[in-house]
Amino acid sequence: MNIRLASVRDIEGIARVHVESWKSTYNGIISESFLSNLTVEKRTKNWKVIFDNLTEDGVIYVVEDLGSIRGFVHGGKSREPDFEYDAELYAIYLLKEVQGNGYGKLLFERFIEALKQRNYRSFMLWVLEDNPSVEFYKKQGGQYLGKKEIQIGEDKLTEIALGWKGI
Repeated sequence: MNIRLASVRDIEGIARVHVESWKSTYNGIISESFLSNLTVEKRTKNWKVIFDNLTEDGVIYVVEDLGSIRGFVHGGKSREPDFEYDAELYAIYLLKEVQGNGYGKLLFERFIEALKQRNYRSFMLWVLEDNPSVEFYKKQGGQYLGKKEIQIGEDKLTEIALGWKGI
């Protein structure tokens, strides 16, 4: 297992993890019609845009095992003006078959190290209230900040914000 900075050559692997993990994590939370329309090809296009616009403040790490990408973390400057946190974790996903092996915690810790190197002092994230990973974030010290309603496909869902001060 290796955690390293992502590069453009990782885009397809990241897109694959993104799609597969959405389908496994959000099964029963987000409508099947929405999940069945997710494709690696569409996510690859999204990730090309992300890499094309990545700034010095942004960070993407991948976890690689057995020669392929098994997970990733992506974050950078906070996009949320309503909270006083300077950074944001935009996404962290692992393939279902490697969850529970400590990869998520290692990715999370590497992300925090990268934020510190970029002189961030705090960060926050949004997570679907029904996502089983909420407990993971709370174990990592995330404090409840608030919630909002969002729309994903036909579904109205609740997201909660968690934050970490003084990283």
